[in-house]
Amino acid sequence: MWKEYDNALHSELKFDNFVKAFAFMNEVAFLAEELNHHPEWSNVYNKVNIKLTTHDAGNTITELDRIMAGRIEKIYNKS
Repeated sequence: MWKEYDNALHSELKFDNFVKAFAFMNEVAFLAEELNHHPEWSNVYNKVNIKLTTHDAGNTITELDRIMAGRIEKIYNKS
């Protein structure tokens, strides 16, 4: 689900439709606030692209990125 390159974790997720993609993004937004760690992401119709990196650590992958990736994966798997 996650690919590691350019000092970041990347994922492209596909959903049945825009509404399901947007609902997923809404749930991830609450997670981002909880962890105070916000993804770079985009949404086009049923696809959500996510990039996780820690800017405060010099734009590299940290344990917080890995934790968030795991939690996002759980949200995606239940959607």
